[in-house]
Formats: sequence, structure tokens, C-alpha cells
Amino acid sequence: MTENVFVGGGGVEYKQRQGLTLKYANRHGLIAGATGTGKTVTLQILAEGFSQQGVPVFLSDVKGDLSGLARPGSPDHKLHQAFMDRAQRIGFADYSYAACPVTFWDLFGEQGHPVRTTVTEMGPLLFSRLLDLSEAQEGVLNIAFRVADEEGMPLLDLKDLQALLVWIGENRSQLSLRYGNVSTASIGAIQRRLLVLENQGGARLFGEPALELSDLMRLDENGHGMVNILASDKLMGAPGLYATFLLWLLSELFEELPEVGDPDKPKLVFFFDEAHLLFDDAPKVLVDKVEQVARLIRSKGVGVYFITQNPADIPEDILGQLGNRVQHALRAFTARDRKNLRLAAETYRENPAFDTETAIREVGVGEALTSMLERKGAPGMVERTLIRPPGSQLGPITDAERKAVMAASPMAGKYETLLDRKSAFEILQARAAKAAAEAEEAEPEEQDDTRSVSEREYSAARRYSGSRVGRSSARSVRKQDSFASAMSEAVIKELKGTTGRRIVRGILGGLFRNR
Repeated sequence: MTENVFVGGGGVEYKQRQGLTLKYANRHGLIAGATGTGKTVTLQILAEGFSQQGVPVFLSDVKGDLSGLARPGSPDHKLHQAFMDRAQRIGFADYSYAACPVTFWDLFGEQGHPVRTTVTEMGPLLFSRLLDLSEAQEGVLNIAFRVADEEGMPLLDLKDLQALLVWIGENRSQLSLRYGNVSTASIGAIQRRLLVLENQGGARLFGEPALELSDLMRLDENGHGMVNILASDKLMGAPGLYATFLLWLLSELFEELPEVGDPDKPKLVFFFDEAHLLFDDAPKVLVDKVEQVARLIRSKGVGVYFITQNPADIPEDILGQLGNRVQHALRAFTARDRKNLRLAAETYRENPAFDTETAIREVGVGEALTSMLERKGAPGMVERTLIRPPGSQLGPITDAERKAVMAASPMAGKYETLLDRKSAFEILQARAAKAAAEAEEAEPEEQDDTRSVSEREYSAARRYSGSRVGRSSARSVRKQDSFASAMSEAVIKELKGTTGRRIVRGILGGLFRNR
């Protein structure tokens, strides 16, 4: 077993072996290039190489092509001869077809085993990013998470968060005194965003059983690392959900894995395809979080590799931490493209044999400029490299083959059944039911004690508390007093009016006439 992952042949004749040193594989990396230049195949051969070296891999399959990692290549493939010719050209003498151990995952549970987390584990920062909330709305969401923690109400799925927001809206006056203003407008906006997320299928991401990170870091019986493939073709319809989930997974790895320093090889390699989706319109606090994770997670033995069309899609502070690079061709149609191409070329250690900027324009499909970390983590000189052919199947597998792989997986049946234990929704529901029952019992029973009763009715009435009968009697007296008072007030009012004056005049006139 070698100490590096073979990438391809470099130099003028492509005979110089180019590889990624395992010891520095956790220093992160970049695969960049325009559409159709071979990024997917490069990702595939790197996944194969890491797996063969006993390193588990997690990657997202945006186009469905990477499912071919589960099947060996075939001599019947139309590119078989081209692969053999390339292997011979770069001196890849032991090239052969072989499959990788693969586990399929899917947020929607259709093309892989379900993968879930809880609302609490996602946290307010990532959840705000997922819902694209304003600063005020994010503040209300932070209050919701704080209240759930203090009240002992687990937030496991979306209905838990929705129920908690309703409760916060009903008690916003008291909560505002403690946590700051809680507006109904903000609560309503969050609820609408949750509805949109639910309509996109995002509700399936939240719940239990939640994903155990150890299930992503397994080896097969031959000591090969498991290649975990997230089906993302449907998920790309909700790019915010896609980017937030991968960032959550990266954050969980950072939080849970122990420090290992500089291991001889990574514990896990994480490929982040379509990386620009992570940074598009991302708030600074989120970019800072990604930078922090990227800087510190390598000490946990995790290597992160970003795949994107242009290096300019990656913030400069994060780009500076990506030591292992594979640069496929870039197109320069506009002034901005030419500027980005020039900046990309300037990030490499120059090779006197060729001009880097020109080479980035000229490399063909399946060819790239590579620069890997060398001794003591120093960047290697940029080389023009012919990428080796894949050993696994190029292109997607059939639905029947996918189902067969899923059925044979050790993960089969572990995550398929959704659990719904007592959480915020059930707790708040129980509180509401209890409050309604207490209010119903507190309502005084209507009784009519003005009519006579038989001895049997009287005995039955005696079984009730004496105070209840006393209150009823007092209520009857009060009713009679009230009626008398009302009649008196009406008479007095009438006497003060026109009719009253007539009556008085009539009485006085009669008296004077008689006198």
C-alpha cells in the first residue's frame, strides 16, 4: 500500500507520477474547472484512491454520475480502449477495473438510506441561513431555541418548531420583557418560511433517528474506506437546503470528532460539490464559521475538498487553506473571466517549463494543472497532468443495481422507520389540554334555587359542597335585590321626567282647587 493517491502523469511525456500525499490530505483541496472539463471524473478517481487506502469518503452526487463507483468498469464500455491507452501513456501499469464499497444516502429517502438530523442539532445560525431570515427574524428564532432549552422542550422536527413559535406568539408580552421585542410579524414570517421549506421536502431532513457520524466512517471487510454518496440531483432543486445540510454535516464532524493532530492519513475526506452555493449571498457570520471549521477541522483528521467552476467562487480566506489543487480548463470570454483566470494562475507555484495562465486555457478534457503539498506541507510546483482513468464504472448505475446495493448495506433498516418521541409539540399540546380542562372545571355550575325541590333532590344537592348551595342562594338574593333597585331607579327617572312633572302638577292643582 503506497503513501499517496495516484492522480495522473505529469511532465512533458506524462511519465512523471503525480499523487496526493496521504499525510497532507487533511490540508484540504480544490477541484476547479469549467463545465465539461472533467471535474466529475477527477472527483471519482480521488474517491477511488482514498477508499483503496482505507480512508472513508463522503461526497454529493449532483448529476447522478457518481453512483458508478459501486460497479467496476467494463471492457464493453465505449471508452475502454481510450482508458487503456491513457493508462499506458502515463505508466499506470497496474490499472484494472474495480468497484468501491458504497453506501447510498438520500434526504428524501428515495435513492438511498434516509439521512436526518434534529432542529436542535441544526442550531439557530444554520437554520436562519436555511430559511434566509432577516436579522430581526433571526433574533426571534434565537429566542425560540433559548426558550426550548430552558423549558426542556426538545426540538426534533418542524412541527415542534412550529408549535413552539405559536406558543411564543401567545406569550410574547412576557417573553419580550426578558428577551427583547418579539413581534407577531417576525413570527409570521418564520412560519411562512417553514411552510416553504416543508413544501420543498425539507421536513424529511428533520426527525429521528438522527444520522450517526460513525456510520460515515466505516471500512469494509477488506479494509477499504466506505464511499458515502448523497443523492443530490433532486436536492439541487432547493440549493439552500443542499448547502445548509452539507455545512451542518461539516460542523457536526468538527464538533464531535476528537483531536488527532497530524495523522498518517485522514479519518474522513469530505467533498463539497457545487461549493459556490455555500457562499452565494451568505452573511459574513456564516462565512466566518466556514473559515473557522476549515482551519480547525484538519486537526480532527478530516480533509475538505471544494469542487466549483471557478476558484473565485471561494472566499479568499478559505481559498488560502486549500493546499492540494486540481485545476481544469477555465474559459475567458469576458474581461471578468480573464481577470479571474489571471488570479487563479497567480495562486500556483510557477513552473519554468510553461506559462500557467496560458496552460489553464489550453488543457483539454481529462487534463489539468495539479499542485499537491510536498514535504513539510510546502506547495508543490504546478504540473500539467493527464488524469488517470477510473477503475469504477463511468456513468450512473441502474435503479435495480442501486436497490441491490442498498439492500446489501449494513445500514439497511436502521434509518428507514421514523421515530416520533415526546418533544416540544407533544409537551405544548399536553399543556394546552390541561389548561382547557382546568378552565372548564373552574366555570361555576348554573343552578336555580328559587323553585321548591323534593326530599330526594334536596338529598342529592346536599352531596355537593355547602358552599356551592350557599353561593347559589346568595346569587338568587342578589338577583332579587338587583331587580328591586332597577325598578326604583326607573321610577325615580320617570318622576324626574315630563310624566313625573305632570303627575305632580295634577296632584298640587287638585289640592288647591279643593282648598
